[in-house]
Amino acid sequence: MKAKIFNKVISFFTLCAISCSVWACAQPTQSNYEGAAVGAGVGAVAGALIDKRNPWRGAVVGGALGAVAGGSLAEVSKRAAYEARSSNRPVYYERQMDNGGWQRIEAQPQPQYSRSGNRCVLVKTFENGRVVDEHLSCD
Repeated sequence: MKAKIFNKVISFFTLCAISCSVWACAQPTQSNYEGAAVGAGVGAVAGALIDKRNPWRGAVVGGALGAVAGGSLAEVSKRAAYEARSSNRPVYYERQMDNGGWQRIEAQPQPQYSRSGNRCVLVKTFENGRVVDEHLSCD
């Protein structure tokens, strides 16, 4: 009986956390939603594998934490690209992760695209020194 109530409470707070993180974004964009969706998927799988006693609870908690982390990473990446385009200078963001590793986002202006009228920036995301994402962001 207590386990069912506990699971319902955890599910309720997880749903509240996801809702607040989505609504807290000033202007949610497609990239925020995509980042949150990928983070939620990875977090749910990891949570289910980690919580062997109750995989559903692990999936819900992992999905919620992953959604927040994925949406936040997408927002920081978007902000770095905007700042690099605006200032025409490289922008770097770095943060320490909970597991002791680190993440770094680099946004480098790409002058070869300025002739076409577009201001483009190459955005790279690193985790522990390895490139995990690389894309071109143009205005």
